[in-house]
Amino acid sequence: MLLTTKFLRPTADPRSVQRERLRALLQPDGAKRLNLVVAPAGFGKTTLVSQWCSRTSSNVVWLSLDEHDDEPRRFWRYVVGAFEHNGLAGLEECRQQLSHCSLQELEGPITGLINVLAADGAAWSFILDDYHFIRDPQLQRQVSYFIDYLPPDVMITLASRTEPALPLSRWRVRRWVEDVHPGLLAFSEEECQQFFHDTMGLELSEQEVRKICRKTEGWVAAMQLSALSGGSIEDQSAGGGQQRIDLDERKISDYVLTEVLEQQPAPVRDFLLDTACCPRLCASLCDAVRGTTNSQVLLEQLLRENLFLIPLDTRNEWFRYHDLFRDALLQRARQFKPEDTEKHWQRAVNWLLTHGHVQEGISQIVQHRDWPWLARVLAEHGNNLIHGGFHLPVLSWLDSLPVNILQESPQLLMLRVWALFFANRVDVLDPLLNELEDMLDKQVADSHPDAEGALGLQSEISLIRSYLARSKSDDKSASDLTQQVLRDIDHTRIPLKSVTYYGVGLDYYGKGDLAAAEDALKSAVRYGELERKPSTVLSSGGLLAWIQYNRGDIDEALDTCTRVRQWVDQHHSDPRQPMLISCWQNSALIEIYRERNEPQLAASYLAPLLDHVNNGTEPGQHVIIQYVRGHLAFSEGRHQEAIEALEDAASVARRRRDHILFEPPACSAMLARCYLATGHLTQAEEWMQQVTNDRFTNPLNREQNQISVARVQVALGHPGAAMATLAPLRLSAEKDQHYRHLVEIQLVYSDALYAEGKTQEADQMLAQAVQRAADAGFMRLLAEESPSIRKLCLELPLLKAPGRWNSRVLGMLREQAEADATASVPTPASKNEPTAPADSGNDELAEPLSQRELEVLELINQGLANKDIASTMGVAPTTVKAHIRNLYGKLAVGSRTEALARARELRLLA
Repeated sequence: MLLTTKFLRPTADPRSVQRERLRALLQPDGAKRLNLVVAPAGFGKTTLVSQWCSRTSSNVVWLSLDEHDDEPRRFWRYVVGAFEHNGLAGLEECRQQLSHCSLQELEGPITGLINVLAADGAAWSFILDDYHFIRDPQLQRQVSYFIDYLPPDVMITLASRTEPALPLSRWRVRRWVEDVHPGLLAFSEEECQQFFHDTMGLELSEQEVRKICRKTEGWVAAMQLSALSGGSIEDQSAGGGQQRIDLDERKISDYVLTEVLEQQPAPVRDFLLDTACCPRLCASLCDAVRGTTNSQVLLEQLLRENLFLIPLDTRNEWFRYHDLFRDALLQRARQFKPEDTEKHWQRAVNWLLTHGHVQEGISQIVQHRDWPWLARVLAEHGNNLIHGGFHLPVLSWLDSLPVNILQESPQLLMLRVWALFFANRVDVLDPLLNELEDMLDKQVADSHPDAEGALGLQSEISLIRSYLARSKSDDKSASDLTQQVLRDIDHTRIPLKSVTYYGVGLDYYGKGDLAAAEDALKSAVRYGELERKPSTVLSSGGLLAWIQYNRGDIDEALDTCTRVRQWVDQHHSDPRQPMLISCWQNSALIEIYRERNEPQLAASYLAPLLDHVNNGTEPGQHVIIQYVRGHLAFSEGRHQEAIEALEDAASVARRRRDHILFEPPACSAMLARCYLATGHLTQAEEWMQQVTNDRFTNPLNREQNQISVARVQVALGHPGAAMATLAPLRLSAEKDQHYRHLVEIQLVYSDALYAEGKTQEADQMLAQAVQRAADAGFMRLLAEESPSIRKLCLELPLLKAPGRWNSRVLGMLREQAEADATASVPTPASKNEPTAPADSGNDELAEPLSQRELEVLELINQGLANKDIASTMGVAPTTVKAHIRNLYGKLAVGSRTEALARARELRLLA
């Protein structure tokens, strides 16, 4: 049961100051996706947003958060409930998924909500008030995903006491964020007058109000502090003998120092000056800087007295000074205690470095331009930063070093090589490696004190060269170099085992030795966890899951993905940083959830990968992403989209083969299935003739290719040839335990047997295949077979027996059969049913829209939701979904808005 009062927007107080200049900032504008209103309590955040909501033309959804909402499932239930409360239709499936999916699968219903908003097409403003209650890192990452993929007409407004742990820097670069911070919330002179006279009902003269406004620059916190200073403003305005303030010249920082700092007790004043060097504050850090143990007490005192201390969480653990206040304190400290200030700053940086805040510590060193210290810190922490996904910042920091420091340090040069490697700039590595090897040879020859370290760097060079050899298809050199690193690694002090075993796993995967690849990748994950290398753990675990899935171990593959993701999130948990993504891991999850007939959840893992395709990525990753993208589109009946993605994947695999570290998936085999599904037998036959001479080193790709050849042979009326193609595959797939392919082989084999009239033998083969599918949990695999096999599966006693898997597969097959029937059987047109105009472009489509699809299109044009379309047409909602899926595929679109636009281009709609 949801509290509907949390969906109610607060009524604006008619006496409150109307802030037109700020309301204008909150309006939708260009690419903006997020209004971020951040200020301490009492700054008027909720009042401002509520005023803006009362005037905006978009649909407003309001959600007031509290401390109980910091739990992912509860949070998203309230988000969905808030949209439903305000009239957004089509969220029933999201609500159902939220009730039963695991916490790791919440991106599915989140994607569903995004899709419903995109299909709705209306402008929505979603306000999350008191967002500072949301602290859970997993939930922050989900909110990041939600905002990243929102349609353009939806805008989020967050009102919070603290800046949220979201990737704001990245969004600000994209101009997605409108920041309304305390400085903007400061009152203008006119607003000060309204505040004191109208809102507060205070009888102050305009001159007094003007003085306060100018003195504090309209900053509410500064007004509060002026009251702390003993009411000097009132005394001055009354001519009480106190010193007058030059309001025309003074800046707020001067005011803080003279009117606040000097009036504090000595312990508070010293604390402020001693800790001004800290970019953020916590009791432990302040104690380390000051050499004391009472910092928590003083921090709480500052917070109670509103001394420009801004909380960064709701537990009163982390704080920061307001920037203007901190600048003023630093200026005073450097003026009167320069040596102490430098000592305190060094202690602060050391504390950050030793307590896991390495990036923040390095940023302080860079700002201070202490290049020798930066070189030492990068030498110590750079490797872990790179393998944690921060190779680009490391490159930037290395570039800031003076040239002589960089060129005199082999370790820093090696660090640069690794950073460039992870940035996929491998074309510049050869000369750098040659330069580095020359430097190391000289150190060893000269008996340099760090000769042992030189030997360790030689192992790293060998490892890099092994990856470069793979990129040039020099498998023997790659394997030799990797094995050499394994032999030497225990004699060096550089932790390289995880990366080395990942290379070994790639080698074995490329050769087709999947069992050995699994063993090596499990070692890579284990050592990666010991070495705290999240990116290596994620990539190794992702490739491991990919192999496990493709061998048919779907549950084990999902367990691998879940366990690895949990470890990575635990050790790389700052939601403000970009989330580490592995192409292998996300691709494996896309395939797993597609196979389990959960396309929405599969799409949630595809969305982040598409950014890599659009922005450019390593060719091997490009092929994998487009392959899983095409397979998902094929499963959903969007055949044209599938063909485009798979043709692109096959083209890149062919053109960039020398730059791919492994044999890419057999994309053209899936492409052949698309040709068969769309009735293009000529193209399928041409494909079969082209691939007969293809050679594969990976048995999974060889099997996939041959299974598609057999499918084409059956479709062309050559079942005997198909059985001859499949017979050796049955033996090898069973021997190697490639159970997923074994099920496919048996299904296609049974189709060939039926075509030859061998019904009894075919029935036995089909029953075996379905039983294997049930044991492994395969679902979509059955629904993607030929119409004759799907029809025969519907009659199997096995599927009619009780059981969750049976009922889900049976329901899926029935839904598809109904959709096939309505798509293939022409419906007599009545006077009320729309028909394509005579001059329309329906016949220009590769697959013209059927009469029923034209009817659905017209009802979508009328703005009806799926359930209303189903009611109007007298069919089941699942049938409507099938029609929409089919017309999306024929129009090559992905949403209602795109479908309507494309239909108008083709003159299918008036």
